[in-house]
This record gives sequence, structure tokens and C-alpha cells, in this order.
Amino acid sequence: MVSNMRILMFDLLVERATFGHGGNQEVVRPFIPRKNVELLLVTPQMQSLESGERAEKETQVTLSEEYVPHWDDEYEFWESNDVDFDGHMAHFHRIVMPMHTNDEKMANWLNELNVDAIVCSGSRRNVSIWEEWMGPASSLLRVAALSGTPTLGICFGHQLLCHALGSQIERADAISSGLWDLELTEEGEIDKLLTSHTNEDEAIVGVFSHQDHVMTIPENCTLLSTASHNQVTAIRVNDKDGQVLPAWGVQFHPEAAKARIKRAYEWGHISKEEYASLRGEHDGAGILASFADIVLQK
Repeated sequence: MVSNMRILMFDLLVERATFGHGGNQEVVRPFIPRKNVELLLVTPQMQSLESGERAEKETQVTLSEEYVPHWDDEYEFWESNDVDFDGHMAHFHRIVMPMHTNDEKMANWLNELNVDAIVCSGSRRNVSIWEEWMGPASSLLRVAALSGTPTLGICFGHQLLCHALGSQIERADAISSGLWDLELTEEGEIDKLLTSHTNEDEAIVGVFSHQDHVMTIPENCTLLSTASHNQVTAIRVNDKDGQVLPAWGVQFHPEAAKARIKRAYEWGHISKEEYASLRGEHDGAGILASFADIVLQK
């Protein structure tokens, strides 16, 4: 019998369907058909601060339109959605998250939610241009990573995780968009997330599209890779004793499948120049498959 898997996802690109909902599907894809997947989506960037009080009292509260006064109406709101992956269904369900910065209370909420993994997506927002909702989001991401629950921060999620753990984030003068090889550190060369899908000495390529950069490595993290344009490309979180935890931040976009990039161009979400820079083979699918394997093994 196929058992259930619960994944908590920061849905921060909800207004860009091809990279938002489409990217979420790419994250879920490696778990299917091995697991029945329930993806719990949180949208703190659009949620009212007051609505978070209900989540503290009731844990899993369905996110209704009344709780998202900042919803981008270019993308139709839905509370839940079932997605068919070649005959295997995944259930997407929006929930309310606590909107405070108390790590102890956030950890209690996360424990009661009982999820198997946490993923924080990219965003059109910027950690360097701080918004109030980022405080609760960083608290949740921090306690998730330090709890031992498999955690993955992607692009903005990488920056927010690193900031939550003490990093300095700076905004560059221009956007970096394109494919770059990852230059692995000694620790990166043996890291399961980055290398378990490759052969020895095989180049690993990431899709990048960002303007904020992580400038310093958090004190309790290990640097796994750099790139020619970005010095903190991937990190892994350690516990207080220096032992590795199943928590990573990656500056690139493993969920940016080639079909998603093509559709984003066709729908006018990216320019012709961006599309040209992002076309090509990359290791995103393999890295997401590695993350799924790590979660399933745990």
C-alpha cells in the first residue's frame, strides 16, 4: 500500500502560475508514485497578520479568501486543487500559518502539523527589501531547518534561510540570469543533495535568476558550492554540535524545468533575452529527486 506524504510549501510565486503552481508540481513530482502527496501551501506575503492567530489555536486552518487581503487577483484564488500526475493524484491545500516571530511557538505549531518536509520557493520579493511578513516566514524556516525535518530553501528561500541563521544579504546592481556550473567545495563533493544523481567528476549546472546575494555563510552552516557570479550558492545546515542536518539552501532554481521555462516565455512572464539565457540542460530534476530520496529515507 502506498502511504501518505505531507509537505509544507511556502508558495511565494503564486501570482506566476508557470513558476509558482508549476514549480510546486516539479517539487512534488519525484515523490509520485511512491507516495500519496498532500502539499500544504502557505502564502504569508498575502496573508493578514491577524489571521495567523487562528492557526495558533487550531493548527491546520484552511486559507479562505478573507484571510488573504493582499491576494494578487491576476491569479485566481483557490483553497484546494487536485493534480493528476499520469494517473497518480497529489492534493494541494492552502492553510493559514502563524504570523509571529516566536520560535518556540512556531516550533510547536510545526510539530502539531506533522509534516515530512518543508520547501521554501523563490519569490519576486527581496530579503534586502524587508517586508513585515518575512519575520514570521524566517522564524518558520529557521525552526524547520533546526528541527531535523528535511528542509529546502530555493533562491529567495535560500536567502531567507541564510538570513534567518545570521547571514548578510546584499542586492546587486543587476539581475543574474542564466545557467552556471556549480563549483563544489570538499563537503559539496560528497553531499547527497547535490551529487547523488551524478557520476564522479560530472559538472553540475544550475538555473539562476536573482538580484539578491547571500554574502556570508551562517555560523552553523557548511558551504557546499559557489559559482563564478555568486559566492554562496548552496549551504547545508548543522546542529549545535556541528553534525549535518537534512536542511539546505540553494541559490539556483531546481524546479525550473525546461517546459516551465518555455511556457513562461510563451505566456510573457519572462523576456526573450531571459528565455535565451535560461535555455539548456541543467541538474534541477536530479537534485529534486535526490531531495525526495532523502525525505523518503528519513
